[in-house]
Amino acid sequence: QVQLVESGGGLVQAGGSLKLSCAVSGSTFSINAVGWYRQAPGKRRELVAALSNGGSTNYADSVKGRFTISRDNAKNTVYLQMNSLKPEDTAVYNCNAGTYSNGDYYAAGYWGQGTQVTVSS
Repeated sequence: QVQLVESGGGLVQAGGSLKLSCAVSGSTFSINAVGWYRQAPGKRRELVAALSNGGSTNYADSVKGRFTISRDNAKNTVYLQMNSLKPEDTAVYNCNAGTYSNGDYYAAGYWGQGTQVTVSS
């Protein structure tokens, strides 16, 4: 079983920055990557960024150049640095523990509780 706890959401003005954290614990032998997803009201959940244990990354086109996913192995924590935020980035952000294969991220059934990010115009 894998446990994920997110933190770092909040309210920020457009153009501002936020850094989300995802603390990973438990039996992680079945996973080799972590992904950040978001879901805005009335919209489908989308993969924002993913990071494999080997350092490979994926980003949604809408966030490339603005968001950066990284990790601190000593703290078992994955981060999502979000810069130049836009109102359309407003959503609930969840981290997920999954697998990375052939350049793609595959979500497993391990989710954090979510953290709200609100960007005002």
